[in-house]
Amino acid sequence: MLFNSYAFIAFFAAVLVLYFAVQRNYKWQNFVLLGASYWFYGQWDARFLGLLAASTIIDYFVGRRLHAEVEPGRRRGLLGISLAANLGILGFFKYFNFFAESATDLLGVLGLNADPTTLNIILPVGISFYTFQTLSYTFDIYRRKLEPVGSFTDFALFVAFFPQLVAGPIERASRLLPQIVRPRVVDIRQINAGVFLMLWGYFKKAVIADQMALLVQPVFASHTAYDGAELLIALLAFTVQIYCDFSGYSDIARGVAKILGFDLMINFKLPYFALNPSDFWLRWHVSLSTWLRDYLYIPLGGNRGGTLKTQRNLAITMLLGGLWHGAAWNFIIWGAWHGTLLALYRRFDPNPVHDRPIIGNPARALGQMGLMFVLTVFGWLLFRVETLDQIPYFMLNMAGGLGETGADMIHRFAFFSWPLLPIQIWQYRTRNLLAPTTLPAVPRLLLYAAIFAGIVIFGVRESMEFIYFQF
Repeated sequence: MLFNSYAFIAFFAAVLVLYFAVQRNYKWQNFVLLGASYWFYGQWDARFLGLLAASTIIDYFVGRRLHAEVEPGRRRGLLGISLAANLGILGFFKYFNFFAESATDLLGVLGLNADPTTLNIILPVGISFYTFQTLSYTFDIYRRKLEPVGSFTDFALFVAFFPQLVAGPIERASRLLPQIVRPRVVDIRQINAGVFLMLWGYFKKAVIADQMALLVQPVFASHTAYDGAELLIALLAFTVQIYCDFSGYSDIARGVAKILGFDLMINFKLPYFALNPSDFWLRWHVSLSTWLRDYLYIPLGGNRGGTLKTQRNLAITMLLGGLWHGAAWNFIIWGAWHGTLLALYRRFDPNPVHDRPIIGNPARALGQMGLMFVLTVFGWLLFRVETLDQIPYFMLNMAGGLGETGADMIHRFAFFSWPLLPIQIWQYRTRNLLAPTTLPAVPRLLLYAAIFAGIVIFGVRESMEFIYFQF
């Protein structure tokens, strides 16, 4: 069930009625949300509910046993059970065919013939997100940073909470579980913030991202039919599309959660305003980048041990971060690109300043921001290509002229993407992603009405799946 569908609106309305009907007992509310979350997830493929339940059961009992166990060897064994179960399921469904085909190709290069062993495997939606979420719970208990939750229902809701189940943010148990195990109070400020986030998220998805998709898809599907500015516009359109698509989902998720009385972490903090790669990853998909930092980069040694080890740790972290996005070489190359950027910037600026205001040093900040944006756009080319041969084609042919098709693409790109800029400048200058909610009542309602009208008038009618559902 897609957020951007009438079915979800009806589903959410029904959940709200049941949820507030039992508002005097938060435990009953948790039962309502758990049932709703499993029903929501089952709308994609009910067979995969078993995987979700298996991950929940394993980590619930492993967590309880980890907390009680004191012998180091047994604790490591319990952690290994969680890792083997979760990563085993994730690896089979997401990476089996990729590694089987890659191994066959490698043997062919070596002159050995082998038939690839591939299966007709369907990727369960959201598996990368809830796998990392449950693993963080087990890791934190293993490190004695968290105590296990007592109620199985509460833990199951932590894993399956429907607003963020299929595309994040990847919540930590230390943030979300305390909100689950106590009563929630919904006030007018939360409703105001929730309404804005949902409206703005739907606008970014239906009006901006989906309109950009109509420019992007034909070019990447038949790239040799285009050249010059058409290729560049398609790449810029994808840069806007992927941001509005993914951050739009996160906004809707946060908005739905706020109306239910929950506060999900901010997953996007105006990433195209980043000054350097470190700043970018503090702004883009924050729940994943901080997960990789805390559970992979730092355990590998982080920035301890000298320059070479730091660069090695950055490379491993970003390569695995790229692979997390999908079983394809272009994602690995994209991860390597960002790992290289992080290493190079760290080499010349060991202590990069993050989020330096433009008003402090406009020329320098704008120059850094512009360079980082260009580097990010090239990264999105690596991310989006359908075949690796598209990379050199784009690089060699983007500098051509502007034909009639290119002029029409520019007009559509500018018309549908421009509303993003004033809102984001407002958010950046105020350092408040909820800045529109601080307006007085009348102008705030007029803004909300304008956003809603934009969705109705300019939104793509056909519900398009969110990009990150495939990861």
